[in-house]
Amino acid sequence: MKYIVEVNGERIVVELDADGVRVDGERVDAHLADVEGTPVKLVTVGAEVHRVVARRGDGRGRFQLSLDGYRYDVEALDERSRAIRELAGPAEGRGGPAPLIAPMPGLVIRINVKAGDAVQAGQGLVVMEAMKMENELRAPAAGTVRRVGVEPVTAVEKGTVLVELE
Repeated sequence: MKYIVEVNGERIVVELDADGVRVDGERVDAHLADVEGTPVKLVTVGAEVHRVVARRGDGRGRFQLSLDGYRYDVEALDERSRAIRELAGPAEGRGGPAPLIAPMPGLVIRINVKAGDAVQAGQGLVVMEAMKMENELRAPAAGTVRRVGVEPVTAVEKGTVLVELE
């Protein structure tokens, strides 16, 4: 089975078959084990062992992974589901690019855009610090910055609108 996995905006192809696991075409020695009585899974990749807690996110194939103390937003869809979604096009009712919202509570470190700036999909807009790690938040789609809703060195809650696009 082939899966298309996006981790914080980076696309990875994972193939599972009788011979094992391939990541972006490269054979990987991997194993998954439960830690009894907890939501923790032990993921062994080569000689490295990682503790992972996975929580379902919003929508099909979306998860929030806590991996060794760091949080990742992940979408994992099999090849067929991914192709169907891409053929279906954007969801109805959307009136332009989605706003950039804070995916977690944290501190806004840097804002890389101002109102009126044209941005491309994937362009870094805001840098947040959360759990002692800096995260660059990127534009979900191309557009123009309508409004920046926060200032640098501002603490924000999950769901706060950081940048509105049009």
